[in-house]
Amino acid sequence: MKKRIFGSLLLMEGCFLLFAIGVSLFYREGDLDAFLITASLCFLIGAVCKWMGTKGVNQRMSRTDNFLVVALSWIMFSVLGMIPFLMVQKLDISSAFFETMSGFTTTGATCISDIESMTHALKFWRSITQWMGGLGIVVFTIALIPSYEMKNNSIFSAEVPGVEVDKLRPKIASTARRLLLIYLMLSALCALFYWAGPMNLFDAVCHSMTTIATGGFSTHTASIAHFHSTYLEYVAPTFMILSGVNFSLYYYASIRRPRLLLRNEELHFYLGAIAVMVIFFVMLFYFGPVPPEGVAALPVGLEERIRSAYFHVATNMTSTGYSSQKFDYVAWGGAFWMPTVLIMSIGSCAGSTAGGIKIIRILISIKTALNEFILQLHPRAVLSVRVNNQIIPNQLVRRTLSFLLIYAVLVVIGMICFTLMGLDADTGLGSSISMLSNVGPGTGTTGPASNFSHIPAFGKWLMSFYMLVGRLEIYSVLFLFIPSYWKERR
Repeated sequence: MKKRIFGSLLLMEGCFLLFAIGVSLFYREGDLDAFLITASLCFLIGAVCKWMGTKGVNQRMSRTDNFLVVALSWIMFSVLGMIPFLMVQKLDISSAFFETMSGFTTTGATCISDIESMTHALKFWRSITQWMGGLGIVVFTIALIPSYEMKNNSIFSAEVPGVEVDKLRPKIASTARRLLLIYLMLSALCALFYWAGPMNLFDAVCHSMTTIATGGFSTHTASIAHFHSTYLEYVAPTFMILSGVNFSLYYYASIRRPRLLLRNEELHFYLGAIAVMVIFFVMLFYFGPVPPEGVAALPVGLEERIRSAYFHVATNMTSTGYSSQKFDYVAWGGAFWMPTVLIMSIGSCAGSTAGGIKIIRILISIKTALNEFILQLHPRAVLSVRVNNQIIPNQLVRRTLSFLLIYAVLVVIGMICFTLMGLDADTGLGSSISMLSNVGPGTGTTGPASNFSHIPAFGKWLMSFYMLVGRLEIYSVLFLFIPSYWKERR
């Protein structure tokens, strides 16, 4: 069973590589061999896995098998997907794997200093990896895994606690097709809006894929700032915010149940948090510290301040990580980068393409803390945590609080490892949170004005691991390191 799943996934990766081959044939930049070799390997290994999976007894996958399949799938995709970066861009193995994992996990961190030097096909493949990664976390987790007997009380409860996503529709295949259609429609609409502005068709398609996937890879080193467009600084964050919404709500809206979209408590909190943080940064532009000499000036004028704050909050809270014309939060000091790191860690809605802790977990944690205050006054009170008028089971509350603790521990471990490699604490803190939240830019020497090319090889492998842990919601990966997990598989 597992071999058949791996085979199907690799065949799918090979099919997506055909699009990059088409771009290579169109632009004729000498990179065709790299993509042909990669696609051939995907098809060959995928076919062998499918063939081997048909032999023997057809066993159902256990819950423990699901964790292994999910983690190994992302690793296999990255190992094969990095081949074009090795052959075309001549990256070393650690950098190529880092770049590819950053794509598939929709992190958007890069170790390539000159994006313009890349061929069109490699830029396109780089964008496709993020689009596949965003699609994977929405469709594969909701549709594929439940079809192999993984119910919502296992891995998905860690991502969307209290929401029975596997029951969106009686047939999982129907759910997957509808979610795929929604994903395609958002991508196409975003591409049209970009194309209507200063982008050409190639840039519009690539940026639409990385926007809807909340990945943040760009076809230019300066990211969105390359276009010097006020229009894009309103359009891009709007689509980022749309992509940060739980896709199951779009599903309900598409089957004529829009009231669930309007009444969703997580969505209200998400949009409210964005509005509050935009106002906060606008006020910071007015009353915050003045940047030192030689540093880019703060935005001036009400419209520019609102636009800059809107773009900044959207790109970081949805874990997209695009850079705009006028927002260097690292150079402007702690008053700007500290709240930025906060919204990076919070993230957007569960069930979206965005990373971070997720709004639903923040909601549960806040309501749990409020209940504890009430219990101090009324020890005999019987209280429960409710979200969307549904009682959250105690086991999900515990899992949510455990998630926050593990997240904090991983950030501290990452920061310590970075300092041991000779990097400063600011870089270690921001980079650890950025990788776990799948944002992209960090703080210190990995801020929006820089990249990760200077990070030592060990640091790139560590961050690749953090990206995978963050994208698969921590439990799915770390569970594999528990001895009892392997004992249960015997």
